[in-house]
Amino acid sequence: MGIFPYFYISLLIGAISTVFFMFLDFNTNRDEAKMTESKRILIDEQTSPLQRIMWIYNDDEPQKRTFENNICAFHIGNGYFLSVAHNLRIQAGYYRSIDEALFKKELYPILDGSQTRFLDQHYFMDDYTGKRYLNTADPAALQAIANIMKQKRFDTRWVTLSEKKICKPHLVFQFKNNAFYNDSMLTRQFKEHKQMFDKDSHKHTFLLEVELVNAFYSADIALYRITGELPEVINKIPAVDINFDFLDESKDKLYCLQSSPSGPAGRLLNMATIEGMLDHLNVFPDEIGGNYLFEGYRYLIKGYFRFGSSGAPYLFYDDERGRYVVNAIQSEASGIQLSIKNDKEGNFQYVNAIASPLYIIKDELERYINV
Repeated sequence: MGIFPYFYISLLIGAISTVFFMFLDFNTNRDEAKMTESKRILIDEQTSPLQRIMWIYNDDEPQKRTFENNICAFHIGNGYFLSVAHNLRIQAGYYRSIDEALFKKELYPILDGSQTRFLDQHYFMDDYTGKRYLNTADPAALQAIANIMKQKRFDTRWVTLSEKKICKPHLVFQFKNNAFYNDSMLTRQFKEHKQMFDKDSHKHTFLLEVELVNAFYSADIALYRITGELPEVINKIPAVDINFDFLDESKDKLYCLQSSPSGPAGRLLNMATIEGMLDHLNVFPDEIGGNYLFEGYRYLIKGYFRFGSSGAPYLFYDDERGRYVVNAIQSEASGIQLSIKNDKEGNFQYVNAIASPLYIIKDELERYINV
């Protein structure tokens, strides 16, 4: 055959190889660009599934309204939001306002005369609204009120305060523009007292009330749902798909979506890795309802997390779906114990996190939502 046919064959193979690798490079660059865009979607205020839930006193009274108990939450579709559960059974210590009828029925009968006079001094009665409102910011007075509540075992856990309508959990949406997801028609569905301008963040704020659907306390996961018939509003809120796999250390490029380090109005997406897995056991204190256990499977996470990131989702990129999916929720900080002057007591450095995989509530969660 001579050398020439082989020469032409080698040229042809080389050309095919060049085209093949160019095709691979093109697809790789395209996939990387798609992943980058997917990350941007997760942090942008118009497309991110991450929001916050806060307990609001006097939500329909702008002059008396106060926000407390800030927690991360994320939308999984159809108006359902996931967060942690441990904040629900923490004691608020005291209430900012309370209906007079509830005060007279539940608190007044268990107070002695001096305690009644002390509360009368620090709460003023509004005959129009039928409520008592806290009228002091003095730390000593607030501590004294909290001491009375604790002594009388008056239940100020956030889950109870919301059950008794003393305050209500709300989703807090914030945008640069004065429109709910840039939709003027949806914006008009919000009552005037459910939208405001936040001077601190320079953002327009919209409030949506939610109700607790179920709290899986041992898993440290809570499921909320937007109240009311608001299908157009709900459909506009970005959501993230769920992945129920139980991952191990071989899974790389896990990401935590949380509030930005300097404030809750922004968002941060940072890499995290699974360092290990554990069958967890930890006692969570509850003086009113009784202590309960964090238990079950967890991930030990390596990566940045800010204090206040409880409820933040851990996600990974699903090649088949072409987008990020949520697999776990930030639950606890995991400390490394240090010895300072030969003393280990209370000396912890928090560089690891403990996350609850959604795997552990798969059966329960599927009863509520279609996944």
